[in-house]
Amino acid sequence: MVRIILKDEYRTFAKTFDSLSNKLYSWLLFLILSLTWGSSFILMKFGLESLNAYQVAAIRVLSAGIVLLPFAFKSYANIPKQKMAYVILSGLLGSFFPAFLYCIAETRIDSGIAGILNALTPVCAIIIGISFFDLTITRGKIIGVAIGFAGLVLLPFAGNRGLETKDLSYSALVLIATICYGLNVNLVSRHLKEIKSLHIASVAFAFLIIPCCIILGWSGFFKLDFTNNPILHSISMSALLGISGTAVATILFYMLVKKAGAIFASLVTYGIPFIAIMWGVIFKEEITLLQIGCLGIILGGVYLVNKS
Repeated sequence: MVRIILKDEYRTFAKTFDSLSNKLYSWLLFLILSLTWGSSFILMKFGLESLNAYQVAAIRVLSAGIVLLPFAFKSYANIPKQKMAYVILSGLLGSFFPAFLYCIAETRIDSGIAGILNALTPVCAIIIGISFFDLTITRGKIIGVAIGFAGLVLLPFAGNRGLETKDLSYSALVLIATICYGLNVNLVSRHLKEIKSLHIASVAFAFLIIPCCIILGWSGFFKLDFTNNPILHSISMSALLGISGTAVATILFYMLVKKAGAIFASLVTYGIPFIAIMWGVIFKEEITLLQIGCLGIILGGVYLVNKS
């Protein structure tokens, strides 16, 4: 009898321990992803110190493509031929176009502001899903989208310098990038749901390697003085941005979805802007309390959208 009780207690303890281990593992992945993606915005700034926006973005996507290339050969065989066009389009909308839009935007706006605007991605995904993909609309989603939009409208007025037309136009580039993300989320959900994320990412980035090389050649990258330390530093930061913030993060996100589910993984959206703001404050960027308040409004809308 005693042995049976001890065995039952051991099994209960083992299950509890496994459950706690899984939760700790999921939260560790969550924190790593928030830190990695949240740091992407300041890494762009470092890259832009000695390179132009096109060079930083091209190096970012190229680096990710090279890292994921070994996976692409096997993944290619696992993707139906009729789905290949959607995979390439997903790479363009989910990585290629946003990489250039963010880098161009950060030639004028602070990385922290870019991180705040990035939080609108789930709101854009819902609006696009409702408009073009027959996504079911609920009252909660409508309220969430309205709150998120209110935070967006207030954000340009929250800086110390007030509203500046040039800043507003560059911020719009980040908004276009979030629209690209929103399109990509709905595209993948509709047409690529049965294909593994790693397969999609590796094949998509493999196709982007050649366009990135062409852009680097067009931008004069290969004529730069590669013995110049500031240039080498910007190149290394841009490559780190691609390797960690795109390639490795994609794999980690896939692991998190598998381990904890899509709902928990989507909460990374809340961690990213706070990491971006933290780096902005550390490197003396201008972040006001009103801007953080606008972030709170946007995230409140995102919460209602996800909850619904």
